[in-house]
Amino acid sequence: MNIVVLVKQVPDTAAERTLSGTGHTLDRENTDLVLDEINERAAEEALILKEAADVEITVVSMGPDSALDAVRKVLAMGADRGIHIRDDGLQGADAVTTAKVLAAAVRTVPDVDLVLAGNATTDGQGGAVPAMVADLLGLPQLTHVRELALDAGRVRAERETDSGEATLDAPLPALVSVTEKINEPRYPSFKGIMAAKKKPVTTVGLDDLFPDAGDSAFPVTRTRVVEAVPRPARAAGTLVTDDGSAARGILDHLIAQKLL
Repeated sequence: MNIVVLVKQVPDTAAERTLSGTGHTLDRENTDLVLDEINERAAEEALILKEAADVEITVVSMGPDSALDAVRKVLAMGADRGIHIRDDGLQGADAVTTAKVLAAAVRTVPDVDLVLAGNATTDGQGGAVPAMVADLLGLPQLTHVRELALDAGRVRAERETDSGEATLDAPLPALVSVTEKINEPRYPSFKGIMAAKKKPVTTVGLDDLFPDAGDSAFPVTRTRVVEAVPRPARAAGTLVTDDGSAARGILDHLIAQKLL
């Protein structure tokens, strides 16, 4: 069985994040970058399946040179090989372009049985890329999955959203996007980290994935940020002294803020 795991390097949510002066894109040079936690859970689920059957795991990531660190971490966890999509022409790519490129990379892996991804990355929270990749590949998609099982050429999943729970079933090959409830990712061992250095990683660009496409075939982004301003400093609150009229003061403040 061949499993592909889609991963992304994102800004560390616990660190300060800044935008570049031109284009208002992420300033990667001055931002702490990590493998997105939801992708770690997708990778962990692939590794759980690998422990129970004969499975080869390919990890795929799109991004600049630093994105290779995300691929290497999943290899250290136990994946077998990696594909790093690296092309200057993809800087600032929107969700549609990202999905097209990821789908093309998945097609380079022979006989894929299952594609795993996180439900939504922490930097964008769009949650649309896995579904678009599934559509481009012509695969059934099972989203918001918190529990997963494979049996007799089919995938069965428990799905949970804000609107309720459901049991999903689909034939393989399929694409599954998981939530944070699916598992707890393992830490790479020292042995795994050393072994990851010898595992094959293929670096590809747009010319490799779309050899017959012209430059106009990829409008990288259909949106642009016109302006970005720093977050305003937190202002001091209004202090109400309880001298017997505190309730009236609080009520007046809420009315003034149009909260009542």
